[in-house]
Amino acid sequence: MTQTTLRDYLNGSALNPDLIHLLEEVANACSVVADRVRNGAFEGNLGSANATNVQGETQKTLDIVANDEFERTCARSPRLAALVSEEVEEVTWLKEPEAGDYLLYFDPLDGSSNIDVNLSVGSIFAVMQVEKDGDRDVLHKGRKQLCAGYAIFGPSTMLVLTIGAGVAGFTSQQNGSFYLTHPQMTVPTETSEYAINTSRYRFWDQPVRRYVDECVAGEEGPRERNFNMRWAASMVAEIHRILIRGGVFLYPADSKNRTTGGKLRLMYEANPMAMLIENAGGAATTGLVSIMDVQPTGPHQRVPVILGSKSEVERLIAYHKKES
Repeated sequence: MTQTTLRDYLNGSALNPDLIHLLEEVANACSVVADRVRNGAFEGNLGSANATNVQGETQKTLDIVANDEFERTCARSPRLAALVSEEVEEVTWLKEPEAGDYLLYFDPLDGSSNIDVNLSVGSIFAVMQVEKDGDRDVLHKGRKQLCAGYAIFGPSTMLVLTIGAGVAGFTSQQNGSFYLTHPQMTVPTETSEYAINTSRYRFWDQPVRRYVDECVAGEEGPRERNFNMRWAASMVAEIHRILIRGGVFLYPADSKNRTTGGKLRLMYEANPMAMLIENAGGAATTGLVSIMDVQPTGPHQRVPVILGSKSEVERLIAYHKKES
């Protein structure tokens, strides 16, 4: 039976050929990063780089390696005007922007704290467009994303992508080519799983505490059913699980991180994942507004994140609105 490749899938869409070229380069970058992660121990790339990124977070050596690979590979796309990376403070402009050129937002290695303990990590990306000649504004709302996706480096390497209509998953074979294996990924409406870092319980606002307390209470509580808690410390791993079997992921604003806006970055973490989840039938919110309706104020802006199965997200929105 003939297998559908990523190229077949993209060529069968209505995407501009220049955007298809860029997405193929993103996929190539993900393949290279997957290989560098797999061989990190042999190449001496495990552990800390003894440096910090713009957010003040300690960088792993593979964070820097992954960023360099994304920049090198994706720069081959002639209509790519700029790169916005978690690991680089300033926007990297590759050319004088013209209307229709592309803007690539990416987290080159999400969950890198998991590398040394050999757990799943990945890459996140999204693409928007330059709106007019000479326009160097990269602070667009998530609704303007043309496409978004992630790669997950686990037992197999997968690329999960939305081009604005549905979500498709591609699995890499040993030759590095991605083949369509999950053609219509959807988030189940109902779920009995939630993912949150409970070590922060004492910092949470009341709506989040209420939700988690009700889940923990199980059959004896107001939800009258049991829930399982998951936490992988990798957004890619959490969202992939939700796309496969449902659930809700929370990294809310709390009393500890509120001054910075939250933990996760809007442009290259929250927005891409929100687009994926919404196109798979789920929902994504800060607690009070849709993530993709947030107006960015900076390339590294942080926001609260709640996303996943629609019914659970709607419940959390209701709790937040009641509290506010």
